[in-house]
Amino acid sequence: MTHDHDLVLRPTPAQTEAALNPPPGRTGGDLVVETLAALGATTVFGLPGQHALGLFDALRRSDLRYLGLRVENNAGFAADAYGRITGEAAPLLLSTGPGALTSLPALQEAAAASAPVLAISSQVPVAGLGGGRHGYLHELPDQAASFRGVVKSVHTVRTQSQIPSAIEAAWKSALSAPHGPVWVEIPQDVLLAQTAIPVVTGGDAFPEELVPRPELTAVAADLLSKAARPAIVAGGGVVRADASGKLRQLAERLQAPVVTTPGGKGAFPWNHPLSLQSWIEDRHTTDFLEDADVLLVVGSGLGELSSNYHTFKPRGRIVQIEADLGKLESNHPALGIHADARLALQALLETVPAREDATAADRVRELLAKVADRIASQELTLEQSVLASVRRALPADSPSFWDMTILAYWAWSAFDAKGPNHMHSAQGAGGLGYAFPAALGAAAADPTRPVLAVSGDGGALYSVAELATARQYGLNVTWLIVDDGGYGILREYMTDAFGEATATELTRPDFVALAESFGVPGVRTTPENLEQDLAKALAAPGPSVVLLPAVLRMFAPTHLG
Repeated sequence: MTHDHDLVLRPTPAQTEAALNPPPGRTGGDLVVETLAALGATTVFGLPGQHALGLFDALRRSDLRYLGLRVENNAGFAADAYGRITGEAAPLLLSTGPGALTSLPALQEAAAASAPVLAISSQVPVAGLGGGRHGYLHELPDQAASFRGVVKSVHTVRTQSQIPSAIEAAWKSALSAPHGPVWVEIPQDVLLAQTAIPVVTGGDAFPEELVPRPELTAVAADLLSKAARPAIVAGGGVVRADASGKLRQLAERLQAPVVTTPGGKGAFPWNHPLSLQSWIEDRHTTDFLEDADVLLVVGSGLGELSSNYHTFKPRGRIVQIEADLGKLESNHPALGIHADARLALQALLETVPAREDATAADRVRELLAKVADRIASQELTLEQSVLASVRRALPADSPSFWDMTILAYWAWSAFDAKGPNHMHSAQGAGGLGYAFPAALGAAAADPTRPVLAVSGDGGALYSVAELATARQYGLNVTWLIVDDGGYGILREYMTDAFGEATATELTRPDFVALAESFGVPGVRTTPENLEQDLAKALAAPGPSVVLLPAVLRMFAPTHLG
């Protein structure tokens, strides 16, 4: 009797010959790049360092495309965006110690946003592993310990024969729901040593699917079918799972209004009759969701932003679909379904009957009218006009990347992403400097569309070195920098809380002249000319900078009173 697990793929004669006679001059570094190529990688990001030279030398003998950034953290942001845009695991190649540690904020953002990043770092020689104090350059007692609280999984290699399996395991981990960053570290001497191991020609690149438990989806379907006022919160998990189409089908079948979180931007059509858009930081929206007798939360943990800063107090039942097991019921009791959003929504579509509700669209219009009246009463015409100009200038199919800046905070609520996986921001971990290097990664993933990055002057200073990267590779990114003279949102927070701000004012460069010094065209614009200048920059091939000097204000919060 033959079992499936007894079946082994037999090598072809050509594969056998190649295995018995591998080409000379290969090293452990070659095993790394061969494994990446066998798994389907085509592009890698990173920054070389002394311990990682064996890895980077191997790139010269491979067909992998390399994009080198100027700061490891920025390389991590670029890999993050590449993973978000393509859905593939984005390799990030780093050196030991300072190089590795500098990537931590980017990996935290990738973890928060479920972006698949495969970070591969060098390590001190094998003899230095284990916490001894040998005095190697870049030595840490336990380098991997710095990453265990950030990434999904850690894989430490000690011999060359471990390299293909460790990278394959990490690849699967990065792409298993929920997607996220993973960490592989390989000692310097393992990367440099000659190898007789055959060329890596294959690998299983397909992770197992996270399917919902049928008894739970049956209960969820029953709750939703009997609901009088169902509503849906769509989070980033819908976008990562490519489940927007199924979300729309279910919402229309249930006649359930849908609000998207900042991470779920674009998961539901902005102007759909059932769309509550993204005004989740609004008390009117919070009231609406609290009034739902059954609230379906898909791909969100209902964290700080998505709960209007934990002021959301539901009165009905919650059904929560979430791929991250730790987020199930982490903030509110719920019928928790641990599953990939796409598979769980499909299960509900197969069992939930259609319901009629003539009031749903009217209730949505009433809610959006209340929100519009609230914003209109605050006389924020400059902010609304700037955001509207950006939307009109940006092609509908172009992705945009937003730093932690006031215009981005507006965009979380008020910007129509025009589709899933189009708008990305650093709101997951909340670190500065994300937008421009992330946009470079997106441009590398798809050079056919212009990409927009939006930063404040403070966040821009985290990323100015990457103007050299944009110029070197001719990446099609337009960088809009809103210059308000400092950390504008912190200035506003501190003034509101303490009466005056401290440590928020910044000396800035002439951003246009700085861009031009890198060979990147720049233009200084005004709110009145922004749409025209931004559209012109986006239409031109290659990188560009548009500088908008403007002091913007946030709309008043609704969670404080």
